Amino acid sequence: MSNSTEMTPPPDWDDDERMNFMFSDFKENRDVNTTDWDSKMDFWTALVVKSCRDRGTVCVNLQELNKTFRRKEKSPLGLATVLQSMARCGKIQRESEFAANVDCGWLSWGVGLLLVKPLKWTFSTLLGSGRVPLEESFVVIELVKEKATELLRVYRSSEFASRSILSFQELCALSSDVCVDESTMCMALLQLQRDKQVMVSLHEGEKIVKFSQPGQDRVSTVSDVDIGIYQLQRSEKLLGERVEKLGLEADKCREEAKLLLSEGKKSQALRCLRGRKRVEKRADNLFAKLETIRGILDRIAQSQTDKMVMQAYQAGVSALRLSLKDVTVERAENLVDQIQELCDTQDEVNQTISTGVTGADEDTDELEEELKSLLDESKPDSISGLPEVPTKPLRPSREPSLPGYQQKKITSPAKRLEPAQ
Repeated sequence: MSNSTEMTPPPDWDDDERMNFMFSDFKENRDVNTTDWDSKMDFWTALVVKSCRDRGTVCVNLQELNKTFRRKEKSPLGLATVLQSMARCGKIQRESEFAANVDCGWLSWGVGLLLVKPLKWTFSTLLGSGRVPLEESFVVIELVKEKATELLRVYRSSEFASRSILSFQELCALSSDVCVDESTMCMALLQLQRDKQVMVSLHEGEKIVKFSQPGQDRVSTVSDVDIGIYQLQRSEKLLGERVEKLGLEADKCREEAKLLLSEGKKSQALRCLRGRKRVEKRADNLFAKLETIRGILDRIAQSQTDKMVMQAYQAGVSALRLSLKDVTVERAENLVDQIQELCDTQDEVNQTISTGVTGADEDTDELEEELKSLLDESKPDSISGLPEVPTKPLRPSREPSLPGYQQKKITSPAKRLEPAQ
């Protein structure tokens, strides 16, 4: 593999037999061997994307691929076919067409900034059997979307997140760790423009980039208010730099005066001190202007916050009005009365059910008692109607004998009268 790239080679890069197959050209007709065709196409498609990701770029051309994948003084023969297939599947797109798919207001900026040269061949030729130019650059759609997402994240986590508009130079410095070059950053910006997350425009010959703020689905157009705030922020930055520079100059004058005084050059030291006083006076004037600009920016920020709060209040009032549209005091009182009536009815039903169950239990207890008394009466050894056992000695008495029975001597009160023989 070429030393000009930092891409990690695939595991089977040293397998000569497999690489000889992969480096061979594609058959003219895919139907001859569909499996081999698809296997080779998948291998090179994944490797093209991986090589761009490892190098941190989002664009690729045939000439770079031939150098990147060079092995044992040989380059793959089917890379042009791979690019054609990736273009048909929408995995890559020419730079010019990628820029042209953005809004019309962006077309001149994108083409001029990226220096996309007019092409003499059409995209339909690329998708056919035509030759792919070696230097023609293509955008890898998957990678440019990743870069766009990363660039937006870096902006929102930076010190510039509170500013909706940045200069192009500020954005270049901010994205230096994300985008390897300016072309990559521009492609990421174009993707963000397609996603309606940024808007790029010119102000006094300077490119400015406006980002969407958190909570916004899409970025708004650059308004006069945005331009005014941007100018104030630029003035604040410039005045701050000048005040700092004058402060350093005043310190330098003071050090020179000390040095001259130590050398006995009193008059020259006095001139240095007078110069220091003039510098400090200019610094004080600039600092006063700087504080005025900062006060204006603070008021603008407060007004924007007040506007947001008012919009939230208005939305809340509208929502509350809609939610209470069919609610009145009379209706609420009626509903409360109905609820109380239903609760009273439920209490009565519960009481009735409880009473019914208790009565049933009492009836069951009475029936159990009656059943027990019946069982006692039906015992065979129980005799009813007999006199009580006497507790005093019995006297002999003359009583007529019962017909059909013979009177015997009673020896025990518990014995019965036996029938006569």
